[in-house]
Formats: sequence, C-alpha cells, structure tokens
Amino acid sequence: MSEIKVKIGDNIEATYPSGTTCLEVYRDHPGSGEQVLAAMVNDRECDLHSPLTGDCTLTFLDFNTPQGARIYRHSASHILAQAVKRLYPTAKLGIGPAIENGFYYDFEFEQPISAADLDRIEQEMKKIIKEKLPIKRRELSRAEAVKYFAEKGETYKVELINELPEESVISVYEQGDFIDLCAGPHLPHTGMVKAIKLTGLAGAYWLGDEKNPMLQRIYGTAFPSREQLQQHLDLLEEAKKRDHRKLGRELDLFSLQEEGPGFPFLHHNGMIIWQELTDFWRREHRRAGYEEIKTPIILNRHLWEQSGHWDHYRNNMYFTRIDDQDYAVKPMNCPGAMLVFRSRMHSYRDLPRRIAEMGLVHRHELSGTLHGLMRVRSFTQDDAHIFMLPEQIEAEVAGVIDMVDRFYRVFGFEYRVELSTRPEKAMGSVEMWDKATAILEKVLQDKGLEYKINPGDGAFYGPKIDFHLQDCLGRSWQCSTIQLDFQMPEKFDLTYIGEDGQKHRPVIIHRVIYGAMERFMALLIEHYGGAFPAWLAPVQAVVIPLTERHHAYGKKVFSALQEASFRVQLDDRSEKVGYKIREAQLKKIPYMLIVGDREEKDNLVSVRHRERGDQGGTELNAFMEMLRQEIDLKK
Repeated sequence: MSEIKVKIGDNIEATYPSGTTCLEVYRDHPGSGEQVLAAMVNDRECDLHSPLTGDCTLTFLDFNTPQGARIYRHSASHILAQAVKRLYPTAKLGIGPAIENGFYYDFEFEQPISAADLDRIEQEMKKIIKEKLPIKRRELSRAEAVKYFAEKGETYKVELINELPEESVISVYEQGDFIDLCAGPHLPHTGMVKAIKLTGLAGAYWLGDEKNPMLQRIYGTAFPSREQLQQHLDLLEEAKKRDHRKLGRELDLFSLQEEGPGFPFLHHNGMIIWQELTDFWRREHRRAGYEEIKTPIILNRHLWEQSGHWDHYRNNMYFTRIDDQDYAVKPMNCPGAMLVFRSRMHSYRDLPRRIAEMGLVHRHELSGTLHGLMRVRSFTQDDAHIFMLPEQIEAEVAGVIDMVDRFYRVFGFEYRVELSTRPEKAMGSVEMWDKATAILEKVLQDKGLEYKINPGDGAFYGPKIDFHLQDCLGRSWQCSTIQLDFQMPEKFDLTYIGEDGQKHRPVIIHRVIYGAMERFMALLIEHYGGAFPAWLAPVQAVVIPLTERHHAYGKKVFSALQEASFRVQLDDRSEKVGYKIREAQLKKIPYMLIVGDREEKDNLVSVRHRERGDQGGTELNAFMEMLRQEIDLKK
C-alpha cells in the first residue's frame, strides 16, 4: 500500500497509508478541545470518514468555524427531513440548505401543515438524534439515482439530478432508513447535534421560481449546547420586538399597501428620517468634492443593450413602450451617469470627476421574497460614479473607504470587509479582472483593513469591496460597496484628453454608502429599536403641561422650540400627566418637557429623557443649547 504525506495545521507533517480516513488522522492529532465535525482536505470540505488518497493539507473543522457551523446545521436539516418523512410518509422532499444561524427544508405535503405541527416534528427530530444514526455517503450512477428517487416518488429530487452536468458525481447520504440526495459533507452521526429548535413555517416556490409549485418551508436552528441555543432564541425574541415592520406601524413611519406590493409608502414621520439621512449625505458629499445629478427613471432599450444590462439583468427589469419603441425602467443608475459624463469633453485636468445621485430604481423581485423595507421592488440608491485617471484609482478607492468609515461611525456600526472576485458570467478579459482585483487588494492592505476573499461574487463588470455592517444584535448586513470598472468606459466610448493631446479611457468606481435608502432605514429602525437619536427622531421633544392653567406657558415653550427649528409637539390634552409620559415613551420621543408652576415662575422646563428618566429642572435656553449640540454632533 502506498504512503501519503499529510500536513496538519501549520506545524505537523505525518506519513500515512493511502486510504487512511480524516478521522483516523484526527485521533492521532486531536488538537483543541472542541468537538471536530468535518475536515478540509486542501480546499475541499470532506466528511471525517473520507479516505485520503494523496499528499494533502488537512484542517479540522469545529463549530467555531463558518464551514463547521454550516455542516452541523446542514446535517440538522437532514434530521428534519427524516423526521418529516417518518410522520408524513407521502411528503415530497425539496431542498434543505444551511443558512446563517440556522437551516431550512422545503416540502410538498398532501395536506398543508400549520405552525402547530412544528412541535411534533421537533420531538421526532430529538428521537432521531438520540438514536445516533450513522450518516454514510454513497455514490451512485445517474441512472441508479434517478431510478431510486423516481421509485420513491421524489419528483423534485429527480429534477435536481437531471439538472446536474453529465460529469457530476452523484452522491446520497443515508441515516437509518432515510436517504437524501446531497453533495455533503455531513457529521459522522445524528447524535452529534445537541440542541435544535424549529423556528418558523413559510411558503416558498420550488427553486425560487413563481412559475413552480408553492412548497412549505420549515425553518430551524441548531447549536452544540442548550445555552448557545437559548442565547440565540433570546436574540430572535429581541429581533421580533425590533422588527421594522412592527415598529413602522407603531411609529407611523411607513406602510405597504396591496395596491403596490413591494412599493413602500413613506409616511410623514418616515420622511423626516429620510430627509435627515439625505441632508447628512449631501453635506458629506459636498465636503468630499462630489457633484449631484438626477437622471430619468425610464430610458431607451438601446442604452440597456449598450450597458450590458439587457443581456445580464433583463429578468429583473420592468419594460414599457413609448412611440413604438422599447424602454426600460432603470434597475440601476450607472448608465445615466455615463451619459452625463459623455455630454461634454473632458481633459485629464478635470479628473477625478465625482458624480453622485440619489436615484430611484426598480427591480423585479419575486413576491415570496418581498420583506418590509428590506426587500422591495422600488428603492432609492445613493449611487456615485467616480471617473478618473488610472493613476488616481488607489487614492479614490481609499477616499471612499474613509467616507464609508465616517458614515458608519456616526450610526454606531461595526463592520467587516469582503473582496469579491470575477463571477462566472463576466464582461472583459481575465487579465483586466486580475489587474482590477489586485488594485483593490493593495488599497485594503495599505489601509490595514482585514478582509475576506469572496470568490466569484463580483459584479458582471468588475470586482468589488463590500462592507458588512453589524447591528446591535450582532446581525450582519451588506450595505456599502465599491466596484472598480474598466468595462463601462469601453461600452459607452468614454474618453478624456490626456497630457499627450490624445484620447484615453477613464476608469470608473461605482459606489454606494447607504446602499438602498429604504433598506438602510429598516436597519436603523431595528438597530435603534425605533428609539432614534435626537438628530433622526421624527419628534425630538414633547411639551407636557401639568394642568390646564399651565397651557399658556406650555405654548410659549412649544413656540420657542419651534422657532429654533426643533421638531416639537405640545400635548395639552385633558389626560393625566402619567398617561402622556407613557404615551411619549411608547412613541420613543427623546425628550419630555413637563411644565408646571415652578417651571413657569423661573422660565424652566423639567426634562425627562426616554431612557435616562428624570433629568431635573433646566433653564429653557440651556436645554435648547444642549439639544442643539446633541443634534449637531449626531450623538
């Protein structure tokens, strides 16, 4: 039997007979005290029982690694599928991937189940876990796989097999009497899943296509300990309280109407937040040397063919006909900015030219994917396009990174960075992509930023840097992006006159800070739990007279605040003061100003903060100065 060399981690090298399994190597080199779940053989994820057949680097995966957590939860999704098949033998299996912090599995039931059935399914899952069923991988020929799943009536699995390329290895995983089509890898046995919880039930079109049948999707999560599971469930409960759809109704910020699915309506309170975000954006962009433009929402088909969107993005676009010609509602602002740049001649002295736009775009999203303000069909992007000389790229990318950091610090967001590389369907040569990617990577390294490579997730015209912000619940959201583009200048024949008097192509940066304004608002609603800082709060203070005889002084205080351009209300209803304070707390108004005899006599206001409680009596002008400073500094 031949021998192979195995490198384990950074320091250990060992020789083993070919065919030795990952688990056998692990038993010789157990490493940390965490339970090992699977392995990475070179760059490929593998089961622990996988045989090693050549020289390799071996890394063991536990739950603390992203890959390990995903494998753990994917195995939990198979346990869910097995439990469903035990309880509902005629149910048909869809797909069951791991997702962030959990998993789901799609099923077609003869009779739809309800949320009340989830507890019964969860109890069956716990039985399967106690059985500690070995999870074994088998490889089948295409004919064997189709025959097996067809005989079982698993039509969705047969469809998946038929969609696989001819050269694909078709594998199934077996645990007890349950077999599922799956590429793997998986845990060695079901007993390794320690703590599970089914968290929800929803409808989902098969493979996300609304032309396909509607299946039922069961969501769940799994952790190595009950304590970790409980912490996660507590976060989910807190997330429910902060749900932007719930708070949007309670605080009268926005609504979603049947007459416009996916097209949100911003109410007066929501528009105040929108306007404050926009004003802040405009001030920062003016300081950074940007000019602002506005481009049409509907543009001719020829433009979208020229930009490449017609070939690469048509399924997500809306169309109309004007004067017997095809037009499209813009899904992106980029082509409009190209036309603005092209509308006049440029010298190298004009560059960089930074053009920004708060542009309304429309993208077709499947009805099942719509979610409050997070996933909509109509939204505003705070786009900017920087047209520059090749030698200006690094400085301009660095400048955008600084701006992103400045914005996110104002809102109290931590963030992480990803560099996304060439996708499978991409415009331009591999050499040009490699050059653009290397430039972005150099800037990140020069800025001292930690980043992760996200292979194949770049835009179709260039690589990008994505910023994933983290909210107060530890959830990650991708908002800001910087995309480097050598393709659009060619597509639109953009030029500038260089020092040599000849025409040259500029390079373009596409970038957003907020991303989609609606989505960013949703994140802020949930991040702050609706309790916005004073500079964003729709109402910054409410004046509450103690009794009717204090109404006149209350109006005087109200007028003074209004004259000073604060957003203020006067609550002079015939209600008890305690009731008014509780209502102001529910509305999450930052400051309540209670006025009575003492306040009127000494020109004071008794200040109550929504979180810090009673702040005592303060001279009115001093309060206004304090509030002005809090707003100006965006505390």
